[in-house]
Amino acid sequence: MAKVFVSGCFDVLHSGHIRFFEEAAQYGDLYVSIGSDKTVEELKKRPTLYNEKERLYMVSSIRFVHQAFIAQGSGKLDFLDELNKIKPDIFFVNSDGDSPEKRAVLERQGIRYIVSNRIPKDLLPVRSTTAIRQILGK
Repeated sequence: MAKVFVSGCFDVLHSGHIRFFEEAAQYGDLYVSIGSDKTVEELKKRPTLYNEKERLYMVSSIRFVHQAFIAQGSGKLDFLDELNKIKPDIFFVNSDGDSPEKRAVLERQGIRYIVSNRIPKDLLPVRSTTAIRQILGK
């Protein structure tokens, strides 16, 4: 079975994340790299809502996830050490996480790069952390 790798903060876990995991898992066993508290705070310029251990517990509990772990690196490419250990066949990303820098690194390693279409499950609303934080005024 193919190995599929995703990376993200997953601080405000919502149905859009679950759908993202479900879509990624259609390609093979899903490995999820979760940004550390330090990385989330550096990238988002705010403290996390849920600490890294709680986010790891929640993401690991999702049935589409084969294995989840806290990334040991920092910055937007905080997952590189874990990527090199797991050696995935596919890196799956949503449009928010897509970047030329990320794409170039993965293509140099011969890893297939797939960008999600972000289609909600059935008739569920489109969800994003940014939109949820706007609704909550945070």
